[in-house]
Amino acid sequence: MQAGEMLSPVAEMKLGDGAAVSLPQAPSQSQADREAQHKAEEEKARQEKELQRKEQSERALGVVPHFGTTDRMDAPPLTTGGKFHLFAKSAFDPVTVGIAAAQAGVSQADNQFAGYGQGAAGYGKRFGAAFADQVSSGFFSNFFYPTLFKHDPRYFRLGEGKFGHRFWYGLRQEFVCHTDSGGRAFNVSNVLGAFTSGGMSNLYYPSDDRGFKLTMSRSALALAYGEIGGLFDEFWPDIHRKLFHKRKPNDVPANPRPSTNTK
Repeated sequence: MQAGEMLSPVAEMKLGDGAAVSLPQAPSQSQADREAQHKAEEEKARQEKELQRKEQSERALGVVPHFGTTDRMDAPPLTTGGKFHLFAKSAFDPVTVGIAAAQAGVSQADNQFAGYGQGAAGYGKRFGAAFADQVSSGFFSNFFYPTLFKHDPRYFRLGEGKFGHRFWYGLRQEFVCHTDSGGRAFNVSNVLGAFTSGGMSNLYYPSDDRGFKLTMSRSALALAYGEIGGLFDEFWPDIHRKLFHKRKPNDVPANPRPSTNTK
């Protein structure tokens, strides 16, 4: 090859009569590696999507939504779309709507928010307020602020260890969150979400149930409920096993007794 000549991407093969036939070169090793890596990444993404779908379909007792909990401490962060999907799936689940309806019924029976009145109109207003509370709380705590601050809104279940350690872990998860980068941070998303939702409730609550003090108390109560929810998320598998006498998947006797049956 003379100096200055460039290698052709097409290889030549000479036949017996001297004629040359051009053949395409085989893909380089680096290209093959890139294709293999791309396929592996696609498969990994598919598996992660399937795991998230399974996690976001869990229900306590087969009824109560348990969508925002994962047992995988190293779970990849949710995308913006994933966070919105988690919010929407939780906020508009039929059971969530039913809980708001029940809250409205109790509220009407106790004549809470008297400014709404009684009768069907009063119940409708109470139901709208209860449902709006749930939707706004989920929107700000599970989607808007987690997207803004790059926080993961899920509860990461510890699932093992001493009771005291797990109890404290469950309580503080309302104020400590996983970040999208894999670290830990103060859960400003939850705190701001509770107070933002509490502030917005002043737009639709009766005038006698508005104001700074009531907003602060409702927001603090929402955070307290969140801590109770964290404990439920942490210990529900244990409660479930106690209720239905099920073992953990890896609970296998170390020395199983041999069978005494004889033929």
